[in-house]
Amino acid sequence: MVVEVEYAHAWDEETREPWRPISAAEARERDAAGLPYAVVYRQPGREAPLEVRLVSWRDHYVGLRVYDALGRRTHDLDMRLLDDPSRLLRRYCVSWHYTGAEMAEFDDACPRVTVDLFPDGRGRRTEERQGRSGGSYVTSPPLRDEERWMDRPAFGEWPLLSARAHGLIDPPSFKEAEAAGSAEPEGDADAPVTCWRPPCHAQPGPIGELFRPGVRVTDGYHPEQTVVEPRRIGTLRVPSGLLAVSGPDIDRGDGPHLTIPVQPGEYVLDEARVRFSYHCMWEEAEVTTTAPTAVRLLLSEAPAATWEMALRPTDDPRLFIEDQIAGFNTDSATGCFADAGAWEPLTALFQRGLLQGEPDPDGYENLGDDSMFMQHTWDKASGADLMTFATTGDGTHPAWVGRSEAGEVVAVVVLVEGMPECLPGRNGDTADG
Repeated sequence: MVVEVEYAHAWDEETREPWRPISAAEARERDAAGLPYAVVYRQPGREAPLEVRLVSWRDHYVGLRVYDALGRRTHDLDMRLLDDPSRLLRRYCVSWHYTGAEMAEFDDACPRVTVDLFPDGRGRRTEERQGRSGGSYVTSPPLRDEERWMDRPAFGEWPLLSARAHGLIDPPSFKEAEAAGSAEPEGDADAPVTCWRPPCHAQPGPIGELFRPGVRVTDGYHPEQTVVEPRRIGTLRVPSGLLAVSGPDIDRGDGPHLTIPVQPGEYVLDEARVRFSYHCMWEEAEVTTTAPTAVRLLLSEAPAATWEMALRPTDDPRLFIEDQIAGFNTDSATGCFADAGAWEPLTALFQRGLLQGEPDPDGYENLGDDSMFMQHTWDKASGADLMTFATTGDGTHPAWVGRSEAGEVVAVVVLVEGMPECLPGRNGDTADG
């Protein structure tokens, strides 16, 4: 079978067409420079492509989209180039198994299998036999090393990776489709938003706006909320210059989940709040209330020019899939800010105070019930503090680090629950902070 190969700057996921086609020579140049490009494999007479390969070496990434004859995506394969430049990790794969021609692409009832692999041998296979509505079956895939990794082919020597999915037995012969060299500028910033882009971990959103009174936001459930003045709760002493953001319920010998270097000092703890109205079915009336959206350790009044997700030393950004989060873990819906230098005595005081359930003059107090901040512990020997706060559930919660134009840490924020969106026509200052 003959397979036609065409190259482009990008692949439009919505139209299923290459965006800004280029010649093989230009694609080779982009490959050598690490720039993103797409390779489309077509069978003459078949409307939908067999597969589309998405390459961006600068992002350590190669992706694969496989389509059936009806144009439905059947496989997504995410491969990563790590420390060994000669091979690729089969990082993440999703397979959809449509039960009939009438089933729409990505139908919630479509059975699917997800395989999540890591370079250290860990992995998870999740089988959803009736799609998202039918539960899942999770196992650890017993894969050999050669099943986790594949050799990295040279440019122009890639096989048709989806040959087995299409039932092809004999290797196809490849024919390059004719395409004139691109006369467009090198930059791809004008690509439509529907074009594929390399996967990116979760982004912060307008965090600074949650602490700016007058800004109008929505959490998706309440159509309009207005940010009010942040509520100051107290201060946190970090004499060691190493801030911990963690769940306080972990084994103290393991240390905190996240640590962030800061200037030694005492810093403001506050929480962002919004005011909104809703219809209360119990009072049968419109009620106005105030609710928290985030907790913050404020280190400086300087505005945050950028926000970044705090990472552990073991977190490898090259392995993140789209919108993946990293952060601290909790099994008790509780997080904390603390001085990492006094982590063991502070968490010991916290655990003792929590079990006793009463104030301890040696270093524990319960706070009021109307704040996300719950307990305060302090270590007299070091002059360090720990302050716990409530999260909306167990699991992993990101900590967002705000930096000034000079790169200094000015704030650390943990969201109470998802990131609200700003509404148009907001009031207040437009600068971030």
